[in-house]
Amino acid sequence: MKEAKYFVVIDNTQKKIQCRLCPHNCLLTLNQTGKCRARKNIEGKLYSLTYGIASSVAIDPIEKKPLYHFYPGSMILSIGSFGCNFKCGFCQNWEISHVGIEEADYYKEVSPQQLLVYAQRYRDNIGISYTYNEPLINFEFVLETAKLFHQKGYKNVLVTNGFINKEPLLELLPYIDAANIDLKSFNKEFYKKICDGNLDFVLQTIETFFENKKHIELTTLVIPQHNDSEKEIGEIVNYVASLSKNIPLHFSRYYPMYKFEVPATSVNVLKKFYDIARQKLNYVYLGNVPDVEYNSTYCLNCGKVIIRRVGYDVTNCGLKEDTTCKFCGYKNFFVL
Repeated sequence: MKEAKYFVVIDNTQKKIQCRLCPHNCLLTLNQTGKCRARKNIEGKLYSLTYGIASSVAIDPIEKKPLYHFYPGSMILSIGSFGCNFKCGFCQNWEISHVGIEEADYYKEVSPQQLLVYAQRYRDNIGISYTYNEPLINFEFVLETAKLFHQKGYKNVLVTNGFINKEPLLELLPYIDAANIDLKSFNKEFYKKICDGNLDFVLQTIETFFENKKHIELTTLVIPQHNDSEKEIGEIVNYVASLSKNIPLHFSRYYPMYKFEVPATSVNVLKKFYDIARQKLNYVYLGNVPDVEYNSTYCLNCGKVIIRRVGYDVTNCGLKEDTTCKFCGYKNFFVL
């Protein structure tokens, strides 16, 4: 537990405070915990309950984040904790995202320094990814760890829902190298009713990353009957293209999970959305679909496979160190 950043005292006599980390801006009376379950009013100050608390620490392929254009084929240390500032009924990691530390069956205490030691044990590890649950609610720990890893020349990666206020984001951003940000829908009512969130702030986060020249990839979990209309998919594609045709977009297949029981997304529907998106975007992928065709990267000029992906088995077929295609010399969009 650690005293948190980004809160203000509303009533000193009643010890009432307001968290200013994310757009919920939770008003917290004494001993009350925010919507994220990770930040609590203790004696009139805000504390992070998940500082140094890990639900999981593992070495993952970078493609698992998913990041396909950021050091493809590399491995990265990954850490998750508990809690989330969204309440998505379809959550794929609800066992850790929808519980607080007091409800956890198991956790491990770690420090930024210990994580650095873990990272250094793996020769091919490029850095650390803050993932599994929503990492930004554990802001203080992520910030301190990111500063340390950045200082040591490692990469920092976020896998996030993007629901954070701009001021704390700008404090963290200098130490972050890449992010996969969920763009769950392009419908404000979807975000409000299903996620207890706000689309506008997610778009603000995406644009802040882009404006600060950070590598971003976006993921949309396509859920039947909820965000799978061609109109909405078209709106997502148009939005991404308005920023850059080179931003990779991942359409991920939904499976029934947590409180959602609608059938899994049709693979044929996902392939149709892939074709729609490829008309305006250079790099589109299908997640949770074990199909090499829809997970590989093709040279934009000659059309040959330059990165082949079969699950997490990644083969460099034609990408040179300067990100040019070895077959035709065209410079494709990658961070290497």
